[in-house]
Amino acid sequence: MTVADPAPRRTYSYLGPAGTFTEAALAQVPEARDQVWKPVNNVAEALADVVEGRADAAMIAIENSVDGGVSTAQDALATMPGLRIVGEYLVPVSFVLVGRPGAILADVSVVSAHPVAYAQCLQWLGRSLPGHAHLPAASNVASALGLIDGTSQADAAIAPPGILEHHDLTLLAEDIGDNTQAVTRFVLVQRTVAPPSPTGADKTSLIVELPSDYPGALLEMLEQFATRGINLSLLASRPIGDELGRYRFVIDADGHVHDERMADALLGLRRFSPKVIFLGSYPRADRAIVRYSDRYSDDVFVDARDWLRGLLGGEPEA
Repeated sequence: MTVADPAPRRTYSYLGPAGTFTEAALAQVPEARDQVWKPVNNVAEALADVVEGRADAAMIAIENSVDGGVSTAQDALATMPGLRIVGEYLVPVSFVLVGRPGAILADVSVVSAHPVAYAQCLQWLGRSLPGHAHLPAASNVASALGLIDGTSQADAAIAPPGILEHHDLTLLAEDIGDNTQAVTRFVLVQRTVAPPSPTGADKTSLIVELPSDYPGALLEMLEQFATRGINLSLLASRPIGDELGRYRFVIDADGHVHDERMADALLGLRRFSPKVIFLGSYPRADRAIVRYSDRYSDDVFVDARDWLRGLLGGEPEA
């Protein structure tokens, strides 16, 4: 009897090195267990791995409860075609300040940190190290590794607490985040696939450009959702980059593209906007059921469509 070959292992790209919050998000994906985890240097590299077939999926940070949207991720999703979000994951965030062995807080004048982590520790830094300078790092772990391998000119680094379990560093301060309830939202991105079936607790992500800059243009876009009873959990603007005053909008809307009201909203957006990027419909990380009024139920939209079809077909009205 011939033994079937084992299924090939899938590759997941994530912002490395090992120990980052992104790795913690990837650890929440059941199908990623026992697969190949590939650490990369930045979001663009992670997504390029997916587009070009070097990885089956990529985990990237998209939003933080303190600092807002991650602009590098939003811009990459807007400009790299062929990608689809298939899931979201939440990771609680806390930080420590570490130095080389023997370091003391009083000697710290340059702090290495990923820009998002740095923004989440500004109040503590202002109180404890008011004269410090910031040296940006590629990731929360890379900031600390630079101290170890001598490539960083910083005196200390902001890093995840777990860094102390893997490297010989001195703890200078702990719980330095300005918000103890801080959470980062991550999304798992694959090449374009059909959306999964609705669960009732879903989210739809889009990027929409306004047709031109005129009074009421943004309101017209938002009305596509409001008139269909769709709540927006994220609305962020990003410059398109071709000229001043031109923006695209990153949107998270409650619901699934298979919902009649969401499908109708997308059709309205497509008629209104010169460019609509559908990033995906996927289960919410909190699994909260999306509630809406009965007047926006699927049956209402189906009945309205049947009514119009009857008018066009010459059927008598009931």
